[in-house]
Amino acid sequence: MASVIKIEKLTVVLGGRVEALKDVNLELFDDKIVGIIGPSGAGKTTLIRSIVGRQKLQQGSVTILGLPAGSRKLRSQLNYMTQAVSVYEDLTVIQNLRYFATMRGLNRQTANDTIPTLLADIDMTNQANQLVHSLSGGQKQRVSLAIALIGQPKIMVLDEPTVGLDPLLRDQIWQLFHKLKARGISIIITSHAMDEAERCEDLILIRNGQILAHDSPQELCTKTGSKTVEQSFLKLVGDKR
Repeated sequence: MASVIKIEKLTVVLGGRVEALKDVNLELFDDKIVGIIGPSGAGKTTLIRSIVGRQKLQQGSVTILGLPAGSRKLRSQLNYMTQAVSVYEDLTVIQNLRYFATMRGLNRQTANDTIPTLLADIDMTNQANQLVHSLSGGQKQRVSLAIALIGQPKIMVLDEPTVGLDPLLRDQIWQLFHKLKARGISIIITSHAMDEAERCEDLILIRNGQILAHDSPQELCTKTGSKTVEQSFLKLVGDKR
């Protein structure tokens, strides 16, 4: 199994004072759904911003597919979806997809061929010509996911992609994640919800900028003698006190 992301001795200081990440070392492999799990303020967003090349590093290195994070050659290989919904509300769903396809460098014919598949992926074919401002919050989130899929990326990095969604929609989004993974896309998500951790194949538990554990949910529970990932997390936090 090939390594897609390698992080060595990564330290990030925010505002010149706050050590958001402290000597982080990680290696992530392809064809997996990786969850970066931890409470608010744990360092999850800083870690993924470092992975996508949007964060200044005080120390260490981040390598993606053998290239330094943020390299121009990675733009077609790695797509990033922020926690804030990144769509234009005064455009229709299909107009948003066409616009972002153009921004990603797809020609008109390729974009037109790709968009029906994207709409089917997010189950919004019937809403293609609907203005985004009239959509529900969950539907807007799905449009953001479709935008992150443009260009057939090798890696998708998603910051809190299911926050605020009802349980049914969260389940639908996770079904989509597994469908994308089956296509060979590596997916990295952040979440503060421990129940979502159970759905991942590879887990990174983070708190106060430090990695508490990196393992599969099953192995993590076995090693900590716990029944759930949440219990494992609490035990690991207790061990650090």
